[in-house]
Amino acid sequence: MSEVRHEAVTTAPREKLFAYVDDYKNVPEYMLGITSFEPTTDVVQGKGSVFAAALKVGPKELKSTVECTEWVENELIKLESVKGFGANTEWAFRDGDEPGTTVLSVVFDFTLPGGLAGKVLGGLIGPFADQAIKHIESKIRTAVEA
Repeated sequence: MSEVRHEAVTTAPREKLFAYVDDYKNVPEYMLGITSFEPTTDVVQGKGSVFAAALKVGPKELKSTVECTEWVENELIKLESVKGFGANTEWAFRDGDEPGTTVLSVVFDFTLPGGLAGKVLGGLIGPFADQAIKHIESKIRTAVEA
């Protein structure tokens, strides 16, 4: 299992930042490589909501079904892979040290297949993850700090 952690301080109110990240329709906008993120249940937000996702990494498209396993409004969103590519995401939101700021912490962890396929995919995922974090932070800032 590999893990990528990132933390950013924004000038957006926590409620606005949470609402943007929590809206599944925004996911392809801010998550680099996500080509689709669609609900598979009538519940489209919060614990128990399930989404079918497709992620393009280089020439490879990875499919995954993720379920929201933890959700606390304006504090936490945790998505866990239940089928396909093993990728979990945790978004945590808290007030920053400076008045009017919000700290966004994100953890991505993913499991690569074994063998040659895993080695090839691992070579693609590492550089992709670094680029994705910068992209995510930039897109979210643009959307919520206006």
